This record gives sequence, structure tokens and C-alpha cells, in this order.
Amino acid sequence: MRNPALANSLRTMAMTGMVMAALALTGCASAKKELTTGSIPKMNHQLDSLSGPALARAVDGIGQAYERNPRDRNIGLSYANGLMMTGRNTQALAVMQQVAIAHPSDREVLSALGKAQAAAGQLEKALGTIQRAQTPDRPDWRLYSAEGAVLDQLGRSSEARSRYRMALQIQPNDPSVLSNLGMSYVLAGDLKTAETYLRQASQQPGADSRVRQNLALVVGLQGRFQEAEQLASQELDPQQAAANLQYLRGMLAQQNSWKQLSSQDQAKKNG
Repeated sequence: MRNPALANSLRTMAMTGMVMAALALTGCASAKKELTTGSIPKMNHQLDSLSGPALARAVDGIGQAYERNPRDRNIGLSYANGLMMTGRNTQALAVMQQVAIAHPSDREVLSALGKAQAAAGQLEKALGTIQRAQTPDRPDWRLYSAEGAVLDQLGRSSEARSRYRMALQIQPNDPSVLSNLGMSYVLAGDLKTAETYLRQASQQPGADSRVRQNLALVVGLQGRFQEAEQLASQELDPQQAAANLQYLRGMLAQQNSWKQLSSQDQAKKNG
């Protein structure tokens, strides 16, 4: 059953960047979800495995490479992504604007520019940038997914889900798109439907820990504390697991207290 109060709470969190961090333009727990691309996976995946001081050092290193060669698209894309992962959204947008000047017809660059615009709060500009990058005769599923994420942030959920499904027609069962679709239902307060899509996403080859963190969030929001904690701790080192659990607790505290959820979960098991 849909929960209007939960939906309103989640949409408020979305506007402050908490829930929407789980969508492709901005993952639960680490706020590192990116628009996955084919040409720069190694550097971005290395960043995804880092947090705290290690992440900051890595981003600074990429920044030095960017200063040496600001026209290099791959370095620029990685640097902007790293900046957003560390909350430096205005700087990330400035970087992507420069990369877009050097590569004005590169659809991957334009989609990353849209991502940066969305992270900086320029949602209408982001939507326009992504839509201009798309070509109907050769549609890019990543752009459909990115467009959906922006539409979700604008509150246009039915349009957003339409874009996610268009992406899935081109790239069936892609875990990042399924995760975005699931999180779209989270924003609507439809947690059962969200869980269905997120479980499907987590079972796909190539699903990363961020997808499972999104699933942990949805499970926790339904009061299944122990299961959420197990999901949040999977495949992570102790430091990352602790950070993710802290984030998850913070998210759940927006809707209910962690203690209440834990008690409810234990009562169900004892009942």
C-alpha cells in the first residue's frame, strides 16, 4: 500500500540530496552513484571503492592530471565524478562545462554535463542538456536513464519511469536502471514495488554494492531492521560497512527511530 506520509518525507529528503543520491545522477550509503559509462570504468570504479581521506586524495590526484590536460575527456569525466562524490558540485559543473566546450558533440560528455547540472541544482538545464544529447534514430539507454533521474527530481515520476522502461528496452535487466526504477517507487512511497525492482537489480550480473545498499534502504524503511543491516554490510570492508550503516540509520531516522524499527523487527521474529 502506498504511504503518502512516507512519500512526502522521502521527497523532502530527495530535495536535500539524500534519497536521490541513490539515483543514477547522483547510491545509497555512499552517495556515489554515477552515470556508468563505457570508456572510463576503471578510474571511476576505483573511486567507488574509496571513502573519506582516501577518496579525497584520489580526487586530488585526478585534479592534478586535469590541470595538466584539461581537454582530456576521460580525465575530465572522472574528475567531475570524483568532485561530486566529495560534494564539490559547483566545481564539478565548472569542470564539465570546460570538457563540453572541448567535446561539444560527445554524447557521453553531454550526459555527464547534465549529471553535473542536476547535482548543482540546475534541474531544468540538466534535462535540456540530456535531451539534446539523445538522438531518436540511435537512442542511448544511459541517456534515457539519466533523463529519468532528473525527471524524478522534478517530481515527474510517471515520465521518469517511462524513460527507465525505454532504457530497459534497449538494455534489458541493467542493474543501474532497475535500481533507478526501484528508487523512483521509493519516492512515491510504494516500497513493495520498489523492493521488487531492487531485488531484481541486485540479482543481475554486474550489480554492485550500491544497488544492494539501495535495497537495504528499502528493506529498512519497511521495518525489517536485521535484514537491512545484513544487506548493508555485504561485500564491504568494516570501515565502509560502518559508514553505510550510519547512513542507513540516518535515513531511517527521517521516517522513524532506529530503535523502534529494531524492536518491531525483533517482535516479528519472536511472534
